[in-house]
Amino acid sequence: MPVRVTLACGATDRTLPMILGDVRPAGIDLTFLRMSPEEVFWRMTRHAEFDAAEMSLSSYILRRSRGDDALVAIPVFTSREFRHSCIWVRADAGITTPADLRGKRMGVPEYQMTAAVWIRGFLSDDFGVQPADMHWYSGGLYQPGREEKLPINIPGLDLRAIRADQTLSDMLLGGELDAIMGARAPRGFPGPRVRRLFADFRRVEADYFERSGVFPIMHTVVIGHALLEREPWVARSLYDAFCESKRRAMSELSEPAVLAVTLPWQIAEVEATQQLMGEDYWPYGVEPNRVALETLMRYSCEQGLAERALPIETLFAPSTLDDFRI
Repeated sequence: MPVRVTLACGATDRTLPMILGDVRPAGIDLTFLRMSPEEVFWRMTRHAEFDAAEMSLSSYILRRSRGDDALVAIPVFTSREFRHSCIWVRADAGITTPADLRGKRMGVPEYQMTAAVWIRGFLSDDFGVQPADMHWYSGGLYQPGREEKLPINIPGLDLRAIRADQTLSDMLLGGELDAIMGARAPRGFPGPRVRRLFADFRRVEADYFERSGVFPIMHTVVIGHALLEREPWVARSLYDAFCESKRRAMSELSEPAVLAVTLPWQIAEVEATQQLMGEDYWPYGVEPNRVALETLMRYSCEQGLAERALPIETLFAPSTLDDFRI
């Protein structure tokens, strides 16, 4: 009898074969609930509604560093993105270089969100700009009332929640903020009053990858510890299904007969990306991602989020860390 598992996760080309049922995890009767990241993270973190879910990697590291093992990840990375493109500044704020962020008012939807951890990390590593150099304001980007999913308290950091009737976008447009970082663009961009800090972000991000070898990871997939206590094999079954689903998606990207996505130069994009990043530029598993995982762990500790550095292997279900051989 298959085990019933409810999975809340975003819909992408990498997960579409699972959504359609073309890829089925062995031994599992899967209910796939398609949700935006903000919804699934909130509902899984605050209410533990699902057997498995896509999860902010920063939030997961933070929880595990505090000794919370209610969730166990599998090394599936459903979302990755270079984030140099995700700092937006007021055109009249006098910010033309990262160094100009010092002393400025920076908005962020949640201080512990993964995108912001990566951005603060490269600002520190590559430009010498530290989190304490800015004044931080957290809250909803488009809607008032957004809260941190997990409580944080970082001594010496000027971090305050905006009022319950405010949004970061309106504050930026109204001149109450100088810049915003995060996963989504604020209202007003593109437009005359808001621009990116890094206008030529693709060149900057390619240079970052060439120097660091890091393709930043945003999200992983977590499974309830209670389910794995009863059915430990579920972790490997879900992991294998996610791997096969991604394999099919990436294979279609290289197929020229009918373009898989609505981009005229899709094939050229794939070839250029593979030339820079290798054939499997979106790997799952721990070893191909060790540098990225260790970098995010370091950033989380340096920024006062994670309470301690954890060995990377301890974050993931043991059955996903090795494989049989014949």
